[in-house]
Amino acid sequence: MKLLVRVIEARNIPAMDPNGFSDPYVKLSLGKQKFKSKVVKKCLNPSWCEEFAFKVDDLKEELIISVLDEDKYFNDDFVGQIKFPVSQVFDANDKSLGTAWYTLQPKQKKGKNKDCGQILLTISFSQGNTLADLQSVGDHVSLSKKLSDVVSESPLSSNGPLRSSSPLRSEEAASSKEEKPHAQTFAGRIAQIFNKNGDAVSTTNSKAPDVTVPPETASTAASENAQEEQSTSGNFQELLKSIEAREQPSEVPNLSGVVVDQLYAIAPHELNLFLFSPDSAFFKSLVDIQGSTELRVGPWKLENGGESLKRVVSFIKAASRLIKALKTTEEQTYLKADGKSFSLLCIVSTPDAPYGSTFKVEVLYSITPGPELPSGEQSSRLVVSWRMNFLQSTMMKGMIENGARQGIKESFDQYANLLSQNVKPVDAKDLGSEKEQILASIEVEHQSDWKLAFQYFANFTIISTFFIGLYVFVHVLLAMPSTIQGLEFVGLDLPDSIGELIVCGVLVLQGKRVLELISRFMRARVQKGSDHGIKAQGDGWLLTVALIEGNNLAAVDTSGFSDPYVVFTCNGKTRTSSIKFQKSSPKWNEIFEFDAMDDPPSVLDVEVFDFDGPFSEATSLGHAEINFVKTNISDLSDVMVPLQGKLAQACQSKLHLRVFLNNTKGSNVVKDYLSKMEKEVGKKIKVRSPQTNSAFQKLFGLPPEEFLINDFACHLKRKMPLQGRLFLSARIIGFHSDLFGHKTNFFLLWEDIEDIQVESPTLASMGSPNVIMTLKPGRGFDARHGAKTQDEEGRLKFHFHSFVSFNVAHRTFMALWKARALSPEQKVQIVEAEAEAKNLQMAEEDSIGSDFQAADDDSEGKSLQSEEGGSFVGMEDINMSIVYSSVLSVPFK
Repeated sequence: MKLLVRVIEARNIPAMDPNGFSDPYVKLSLGKQKFKSKVVKKCLNPSWCEEFAFKVDDLKEELIISVLDEDKYFNDDFVGQIKFPVSQVFDANDKSLGTAWYTLQPKQKKGKNKDCGQILLTISFSQGNTLADLQSVGDHVSLSKKLSDVVSESPLSSNGPLRSSSPLRSEEAASSKEEKPHAQTFAGRIAQIFNKNGDAVSTTNSKAPDVTVPPETASTAASENAQEEQSTSGNFQELLKSIEAREQPSEVPNLSGVVVDQLYAIAPHELNLFLFSPDSAFFKSLVDIQGSTELRVGPWKLENGGESLKRVVSFIKAASRLIKALKTTEEQTYLKADGKSFSLLCIVSTPDAPYGSTFKVEVLYSITPGPELPSGEQSSRLVVSWRMNFLQSTMMKGMIENGARQGIKESFDQYANLLSQNVKPVDAKDLGSEKEQILASIEVEHQSDWKLAFQYFANFTIISTFFIGLYVFVHVLLAMPSTIQGLEFVGLDLPDSIGELIVCGVLVLQGKRVLELISRFMRARVQKGSDHGIKAQGDGWLLTVALIEGNNLAAVDTSGFSDPYVVFTCNGKTRTSSIKFQKSSPKWNEIFEFDAMDDPPSVLDVEVFDFDGPFSEATSLGHAEINFVKTNISDLSDVMVPLQGKLAQACQSKLHLRVFLNNTKGSNVVKDYLSKMEKEVGKKIKVRSPQTNSAFQKLFGLPPEEFLINDFACHLKRKMPLQGRLFLSARIIGFHSDLFGHKTNFFLLWEDIEDIQVESPTLASMGSPNVIMTLKPGRGFDARHGAKTQDEEGRLKFHFHSFVSFNVAHRTFMALWKARALSPEQKVQIVEAEAEAKNLQMAEEDSIGSDFQAADDDSEGKSLQSEEGGSFVGMEDINMSIVYSSVLSVPFK
């Protein structure tokens, strides 16, 4: 007996994607039988018009129809579902529920009030069946005949073949072996009963396939078998070409944890073939090195109507010291393959591991074109990132993540080593010409002033003003001079009625608006934004920013567009782009060079404004911050920066930038900076070894150019004092503590610190001065777990005390903070204040010294350095004007 389900359409599907749409599809299941409809892209009222047939074994089973939103990158989103007991359909009139709209229900009871949309379905049993067909266990031949009659008499048979189910996700594939004996049809079970008789075996085996497998299913299975043979025969490249012709995502974002990021001297498509081709021996070699066994690599297959390319790999992962050998299944799916860039998502399942059913590991392999090598060869950049996907909540989440992190790091260290033995890695330092090659390829878009003027002035205001002015001019030519009346005199013609007064006012306002538009246009054309041909001057840290384009910038003008321009600020220096008229996605292609800086920059501030004339305040369309400390410089060579702000977030605005930061002084920049700090601190600062700097960078996740200046043992004051160490560099101050395995780790930018104060020793600070660092409002929230308090304006305050060498530590803090956080004007004010205080102190000393002039005319003061580097005034070889002496008798026994 067959249950026929026709999925027609749906309406009012909620938007599950950020673009305000959904990619809905329908998944149907009855017992172990599962089907899936096609995916309708970017639609909230989708139409499918697809038919599905289920074989009914038990009237107690339940038909579940679910609507989901496809997510190409990660897990699909659940929209709603509806359930039908099979008995309800069987007991209905004509064994059919007819065609009706059904309201989709949320999966959880808490979401009863949630609107999940509606779906139009037709559910019925095929005609010509009785209950005896379901309950009979008699002659299998007669049953087979009845079932074949059902197929032939079904109304769907005249409408064409049924849609076969598409393969489901990895969780269904992983349990397919366990479900296989139970997934047989009712006729198959009857056939198994008669298989015990030797004569009936051949009869059953010969007839069962004709009865239990519909023609469409058989054809699908045959095509899949042919596809497997094709994929395993070395036609992997043909499968890739078949998905290259389909729509590709613009970019696939990396996952949270990056374990491999390396350039290789090989073309992207060749690297993809080396890693994932069925004929490649790389994966087998990696499994052998890691000690895994029973490797089974499935064929690549096209699924979802040829939209995705997948394969399944399984093996027994070698046992470790803590975990036994585990069966591991990897479902590998191409998210992007356009011939130049490749992104493959690997979902790893280990159900036999402790709590293995609660999580899956997602690993993303991204292969993108790298810069052209000096030899002219192509290069590729391989980035491997991962994250944990917890299917259900568990108290052991932290332990599972830490264990997975350690295991993945060890595995991909072996992965990178093996890959480096087969493919030559490229050092980014050898690509010094990358910047010049990229910048040379950027061509500035030149537009004539006449074309821009026509584009800017072709609006209703200008056109209406032109016709009004022309109309008034013709009227003046045709009208006769009026007689002088009222308060008029020769040369002064006043309006003679209210209508004339209103017309004069309209003409004045229109003229004013036209003059404002002309002044805006002239001012905007004067503002030039590109530094093409102008090289940065000096030696040090050179910052180059290429502004390529903007996407989906907010529209604030009544025309539905804006006149955007971009302002870049770094270390107090500003660069401004040109103004693009009436654009929501402007193209700049402009390059900006910042002169050499002695201090390495920490942050590049980017803000987009809408130009509204020279006399009006510009409207901010969004802002962004590029942090050079938290970002690898190589990642900034081509980056899409999302803008922050209400307008920008509502429109999902982005800027396409290419940022380069170079050090022209080489290793001398460290020595020069330390020499400058020595003068400020008053104590010699040693250059740390490369091993120490490397450990410092790894501890806080800093880029390679960051170098350690000094470190001090201290206590971090929160509710309870926490012992640790403060690490100081040119751009950050970081605190690290490891107390019985509980680590506290954070760092602050010197630019984020608003004030540094010193409190006198107290009992709470263990008799040591207390250093209080106050951050600027809204800054440093990544390190808020180390702050003691937060004021009403959102400023975090960090307390440090119990320094072994407080004087040296405090002077180092102040020197680094002044060098980074203070503007030139603030530095001048501090120097003037210190000079004034010094003059007052010298004046007081002179007034005190005049009273004792006779006693210390020949004394000399010298400035010495204490052990901690503190300066004090001491006196040596003092000549006393009067000598007092006395003789005392001391008794001895």
